[in-house]
Amino acid sequence: MLNVRVVKIGGNELDRPEWVAECARALSTIGPAVVVHGGGRAVSDWSRRLGLPVEQRDGLRVTTPEIAQLVEMVLGGPMNRLLVTALRTAGLDAIGLSGVDGGLLTAQPLQNGTALGEVGEIVSVRASLLQSLLLAGLTPVVAPVAPSVSAPVRPLNVNADQAAAAIAAALGAHELLFVSDVPGVTIEGVTQPTLAAAEIETMIEGAVATGGMAAKLRAAAQALGAGVRAVRIGDLDMFAHATAGTRLLAAPPATARQPA
Repeated sequence: MLNVRVVKIGGNELDRPEWVAECARALSTIGPAVVVHGGGRAVSDWSRRLGLPVEQRDGLRVTTPEIAQLVEMVLGGPMNRLLVTALRTAGLDAIGLSGVDGGLLTAQPLQNGTALGEVGEIVSVRASLLQSLLLAGLTPVVAPVAPSVSAPVRPLNVNADQAAAAIAAALGAHELLFVSDVPGVTIEGVTQPTLAAAEIETMIEGAVATGGMAAKLRAAAQALGAGVRAVRIGDLDMFAHATAGTRLLAAPPATARQPA
């Protein structure tokens, strides 16, 4: 069994060629990996060009059927190709996939998510497909668009953080990295070296973590709950340093016992 990392790359950074190239070079040093990417900024830009609404709630996009089609086109098209090209330039044999390819992902509409429209959550991952590609020396690059599990089959917009968590759990990944240009989770301006999963909902309720970071933290907790051994949130330093970023802990840190 391969020791695999799942790396989720933030969509807001994909419009910065230098950052993408640096990220690709760093990825080429860490061994077998599955890359999952967002592309929210590009989807918003295209929505505005086409006169479609841009609205988010708790870090998730309100998705009409038209926007779901746009998400599929943008993430599965230019955003995916951009990353595949950068990784191949850095020496990795990258291959682009969306959730529909090979039945890689299926999703169901979010429970109680009717206000969000065509937004889904992953219900199955064909891990054997990813394992076959990894064993062949390929680096899968996954656009997180998944067809609905029930008829009528249609594309559902799946949060990329949640998709990365589901893929990491299905693969039994030894680490899940959420990579962007922030050094980690900050509280009152201080980057936290560790954070207990049990604290996440309290942070969200208290507006300490909002929007995209709230969605990322919930996905991290989901991954830990599903058996992923380590989860970190941070910037490119995480590729080179095992202690960089904020490490999410499945249980609160134990209080050190004082010697008698």
